[in-house]
Amino acid sequence: MKLFQKLLLAPAALGLMAPVAASASDLASAGGLNSYIQQSDLHNFRVWADQNQVTNVQQFNDVKPTDWAYQALSNLIERYGCVAGYSNGTFKGGQAMTRYEAAALLNACLDRITETTDEIQRLQADFAKELSVIKGRVDKLEKKVGTLESTQFSTTTKLEGDAYFSLGAAAFGAENSQDAGGIGTRNSSPQNSQNYGATSFNYDLRLNLRTSFTGKDLLYTRLRAGNFATSPFNGNPYNLMAVDRAFPSSNNNLFALDRLYYRAPLGKGNTSSQFTYLVGPVARNTEFLAVSPFYYDGGLDFFTLNGAPGAYNKATGGMFGLSWKQSVKKGKPFFAVSTSYVAPGSSSASAATTNSSSATTSGIMGSQSGGSWLTQIGYQASQWKAAFAWRYGQCGQVFSRRGTQAAGNNSSNYFGCGTGELTNGVASTTTNAGELYSNSFALTFAWQPKNNGGIVPALNLGWGYNAYAMDGSNAPSPIYSRNVFNTTNGVNNNLIASNIAATQSWTVALQWKDVLYKGNSAGMAVGQGTFVTATRNGATPYDGNYVWEWWYKFKMSDSINITPLLFYISNPSSAGADVQRGSGRNAASVTGSSVFGGVLQTQFKF
Repeated sequence: MKLFQKLLLAPAALGLMAPVAASASDLASAGGLNSYIQQSDLHNFRVWADQNQVTNVQQFNDVKPTDWAYQALSNLIERYGCVAGYSNGTFKGGQAMTRYEAAALLNACLDRITETTDEIQRLQADFAKELSVIKGRVDKLEKKVGTLESTQFSTTTKLEGDAYFSLGAAAFGAENSQDAGGIGTRNSSPQNSQNYGATSFNYDLRLNLRTSFTGKDLLYTRLRAGNFATSPFNGNPYNLMAVDRAFPSSNNNLFALDRLYYRAPLGKGNTSSQFTYLVGPVARNTEFLAVSPFYYDGGLDFFTLNGAPGAYNKATGGMFGLSWKQSVKKGKPFFAVSTSYVAPGSSSASAATTNSSSATTSGIMGSQSGGSWLTQIGYQASQWKAAFAWRYGQCGQVFSRRGTQAAGNNSSNYFGCGTGELTNGVASTTTNAGELYSNSFALTFAWQPKNNGGIVPALNLGWGYNAYAMDGSNAPSPIYSRNVFNTTNGVNNNLIASNIAATQSWTVALQWKDVLYKGNSAGMAVGQGTFVTATRNGATPYDGNYVWEWWYKFKMSDSINITPLLFYISNPSSAGADVQRGSGRNAASVTGSSVFGGVLQTQFKF
C-alpha cells in the first residue's frame, strides 16, 4: 500500500482502536510486547497477534452491544480481521495504551488491509489502459472547466439570444371617398402602395441577461436592435399591420436598452399565498400579469393583446408592481392577483403645465405622467383559465403601443390633455387645460384540450371596453384642423380623440398543437380593434378595424422555428381617416380600404 493511502487510513484506524486497546503491562504479560518495544522485534508482535486473533466481536466477554464503540469494533474485526484480544477472552477496551503500542497495532492492521486489496490491484492492472484513457479525459474536462471559470463574466448571470427574421409584403385595396356634391372619387391606395407596397426584409435581435442572486429572484436586462422603423410591419401606414416582433424603435440597427427590472419574492411566504414584487426603470405591464390570459401565440401585435388593447396596452417605462399567487400543489387550480403602475415618461422630470405634445408624458404619478395602472384578477386550472382586468390611464396616457386605432388616427399613440382641439390625436396647447383619462376593462377566457395533437383546438376569447373622460371639455366643432396627406379642413369629426366617449374590441383565437408533426403548431384568429361605440356629440360612429390572421409554425429544431403568416384587415383606417378629404365630405360617403399581407418569419434561439 502506498504511503499516502496508509496515512489516509491511519486516523480512522486509530480512532477505532485507541478507545479499545490494551495497556502496556497486559500486553507484556500476554506475549512479551515490552520485549518488542525494546528490541524492535515486529515478528514477536505478529506471533502474539495471531495467537490472540478473533473473528467475531462476541468472542470478547467484556465487550457489550451497549458499548459506544461496539459497532466500530465489530466492523474492524469482520472486514479486516486485524483486532487481537487476550487469552482470557477479554479486550479491555477501557485501558490506556502508549503511542508505541498504537503504532504496532496500526501497522499490523494496515498489513492485513493491504492483503485484502490484492484483488483490487490485479483489476487495476488488467484495466490500466482503460483507466488511463478515462483519467486523460477527466484531466481535459477539468482543464476546460477551469478555463470557463476563469473567462466567464459572471457566475450569477445567464446570457440568452433570440434573432428574428421577417420577409414579407402587403397589398392595399381601394380606399375611395365620394364628394358630397358628386364632384368625383379619390383613391388613396396608390399612395399606400407606393410608400409601403414593396417587399421588406427586417430583423429583430434580442440579447437577454438573466441574473439571480438567491436562486428565486431575477434581475432582467434586455438589449435589442432591429430595422423595422419604416417597415409596413411596424404599423405603417396602419397600426393593425404591425407584427409582434417588430422593434418599435425609430433608430434602425442601433442597440437600445429594452428591459431593465428586478423581480423577487416578498418575504418567505407561507402555506397559503406567495407575494412577488417588481421594480425597474424599463419594464412592461403585460409582462407582470397574475395569469397569462391566452393559450395563443399570435403573429400580429394586435392578437397578443388578448382582445382588449385598451387594458393590455403594453405600456413600457418606469414601473413598480406587486402580485399575489395562491400556493397550491403543482397542477392544482389557483387564484392570482397583480397590480402595476407604469409611467412611460418616468425618466423625465419636466413639470410643464402646458399640454403640448412634448409635455404630455413626464415624471411619475403626475397629472401629465401618461401613466397606466393595470390590475388583474385571474383563476387558472389545468385546462382553462379566466381573468378580469382594469386599467386606469392618466392624462397624456399611452392608449396602446399598437394594435388599435387611437382616435381613428393610425399614427397616434397618445391621448393628450386639455379642452382644446386635438390634432393627430394630441391635444393642442391651451391655457384652459383639463385632463383626459380613461378606464379600460377586459374579460378573457381560454380553454385547451387535455391531449395535444387532436383536431380540437385551444379556444381563446377576449373582450375589451374603454370609457374616456375629459374634464371641462365640450363636443368638438364640426370642422377641425387635421394634417392628413397634406390636406386640411376634414369634416369626419366623429373619430377625433376629443369626441370619443367609449370604444370596444374583441378577439376569438384558435390554436392547434402537434399539427401534422410533433412540435409543429397552427393558429387562426379574428377580431376587431378598438372601434368607437359612443361619441360626445351624439353622432353615429363609422368604424371598422376587422382583422384575420392564419399561421403555421414549423419546428425545425429546438433552436429554429419557421412560421408563414397571412393576414387580412378590413377598413383599418377607421372610416377612411387617412383618405384625402376636402370640405364637404362626410363619414357616410367614405368606403374603407383593405390590406392583405404575408410574412415569412424565422426565429433563432441561442
